Amino acid sequence: MMKKIPSGISDLDSILKGGLPAGSVVLLFTEIGAGGLEYTYTASAKLLKVREEPEDLSVILGDECKKAILPDEIHYITFSRTKEDILQEVKMSFNQDYYDAINAGLEFKDLSEAYFRRTMVPSSWTGKGTSIFSNNGGTDLLSELVDFLDKYAKDNVVIIDSLTDLLTNSNIDDEKLVTVVKGMRRASKAWGGIIYLILAKGIVDKRIEYLLTDSVDGVLSFEWSKSRRSSQRQRYMTVEKFMSVLPHLKREKISRFTAEVTNYAGYHVVNYEKIR
Repeated sequence: MMKKIPSGISDLDSILKGGLPAGSVVLLFTEIGAGGLEYTYTASAKLLKVREEPEDLSVILGDECKKAILPDEIHYITFSRTKEDILQEVKMSFNQDYYDAINAGLEFKDLSEAYFRRTMVPSSWTGKGTSIFSNNGGTDLLSELVDFLDKYAKDNVVIIDSLTDLLTNSNIDDEKLVTVVKGMRRASKAWGGIIYLILAKGIVDKRIEYLLTDSVDGVLSFEWSKSRRSSQRQRYMTVEKFMSVLPHLKREKISRFTAEVTNYAGYHVVNYEKIR
C-alpha cells in the first residue's frame, strides 16, 4: 500500500485518499501571490497543529487522512529571507493559531550566509559576518543544501524557499542546480518524506523551467485568472504533473481547483472545475 502524507489542503487530500505519495519532490510553480507560498504556510500550520492535538486530526485534516503518515518534523529552508520576516508575514496574514503552530513547531534553516557570499550585499544588511568581496572560505551553497537534506529530510517535510532565489543568484550554475534536483528526486524515495520546491513563474528561462518540471515527481501550478462574471481575480491550482495523483483527478473529472486564502482557513479549495 502506498504511504501518503497529508498536504494539509483537506479537499485535495480527500480526493487523493489521504494526501501526496511519501517520497516525492513536489514543485510549487506559482505566479506571484497566486498561492504557492500560502500553500506551504497552511500545510505547515495544519500538520503541526495535528502533531500537538492528534485527537483533532479528522477536524483539521479530514477523515481521509486517518491512515496517512504524519511527518516527524517540518523544515523550512530560506536563502534570502529571515525567520522573523516569515513569521511576521504569517502573523499578519492568518489567525493566531496558525502563527502559534508555525512559531512553535516549524524548524527554520537560514542559508543566507552562503547565499550572499561573494555578492555586493554588505554583511550589515544580512546580519552575517561575511566579507562582500571574499572568494575564500565557507561551503558552497548547494553543498550546504545537500548536506542539510541528507541530515534532515528522512521522514520529514522540507520546504525550500526558493528555487527562484537560487536560479537568480549569479554564483550558482543553473545546470548544476537541475542536476541537484534530479539527485534529490532519486534520494527522496529512501527519505520517505515530502520535499516542496517553490518556483515563481516567468522569472527564469523557459528551458530551465521545463528541465525542472521534468526533474521532479509532481508539479502543482498556482495561477491567477479573472472571472468573466466578475472583475475580481480568482486563484486556481492545477496538478500539472503527478503520476500517482492524476488518475484520481481524472476519475473525478477534475481539471483544476478554485482556491481562496483567508485568515481563518489559510489556503483552501472552495470549488473545482469539471472536465467538459
